[in-house]
Amino acid sequence: MTIQTREIPCRSGKLGVITLNSPETLNALSPALLRALQTQLDTWAEDDDVCLVLITANGDRAFCAGADLRELYRALGDDASVDPVNELFAPEYRMDYTLHTFPKPVITLAHGITMGGGMGLLQASRYRLITPDTVMAMPEASIGLFPDAGASWFLNRLPGSIGLFMGLTGARLNASDAMRVGLADLVIERRQGEELISRITDQHWTGEIAADDNRLFRLLDQTEETSPSLLPDSELARYEQDIARLCRRDELPRVVDRLLQSPPGNDWWNACIDRLRHACPVSLLLLERQLSHGLQMSLKDIFRMELAMAARCVAQPDLREGIRARMIDRDQCPGWTYRSVTDIPEDTIERYFEAPWPEQEDPLGDLS
Repeated sequence: MTIQTREIPCRSGKLGVITLNSPETLNALSPALLRALQTQLDTWAEDDDVCLVLITANGDRAFCAGADLRELYRALGDDASVDPVNELFAPEYRMDYTLHTFPKPVITLAHGITMGGGMGLLQASRYRLITPDTVMAMPEASIGLFPDAGASWFLNRLPGSIGLFMGLTGARLNASDAMRVGLADLVIERRQGEELISRITDQHWTGEIAADDNRLFRLLDQTEETSPSLLPDSELARYEQDIARLCRRDELPRVVDRLLQSPPGNDWWNACIDRLRHACPVSLLLLERQLSHGLQMSLKDIFRMELAMAARCVAQPDLREGIRARMIDRDQCPGWTYRSVTDIPEDTIERYFEAPWPEQEDPLGDLS
């Protein structure tokens, strides 16, 4: 069972609880899990008795590590029985869009590894709760993809150049980092999840979103937050000025070069730069372009753009090669199509933003 669901009666109304339930894959987003999520969200959106939704996950290690890369690797093979665009990427983006636009308050409580598609889930939720052990990242450039699942939306809303830096380096952010830049709203202990459910079910919920949203905001505002003294030190606090200086507005090859030539720092910084050094060059340029385009786009058009980009990535060898090197053979030596960002022709990148289907056949064309 890829998800578990509960409908818990409150004093009035109900709380719908979705628990991701594939801990052996770090709750990776497989086609089956995505279908189950979408079906449940659609059902509760139309159910007047369910007034709010909580999303959480089983397992000690991860809330959600992102897409099921082994499933994606198989889908990219010659004998694939799964269409990666229509059965993996399109359902994921549709589900993220559903969360962004859900007609009832959605709370997500993330813990441990929260990366890629897991970040998409969390950032699409109205209330983003995390635990002290949460580690966030958008590491797609390391496998020949790009930060997706709505990253063109939420990375653009981070202060300064943090979004660009996260996408370029796959930087791992801890709970203190996440709170510092606005990627989370509250840090609580994981054991408080059941306490939170009890407090929610002890309330009257009306089904009127404004009233329920206001009541939920007050309830969460009164929730005991983990003391900052018990959280890890913020790495971003130490390197914010360096990131702002090195990632200042410029042509991307110059930004990449400045980062790669920066003096060694602590283990966290050095790991960021090492991931950048071995990232897919096409992915780095895609990141820059998607963030630029995303500034002027609606949420609907952002997901349609990202799906077109994903379809183009699926058709190129870098994505399968990146997954092979990182997840299958684990030799950590992907053979990218281009050696550096300066080797890539401009028209190569622009083609990634051209949908490979007529507008009337866009798999996400019906988003409203």
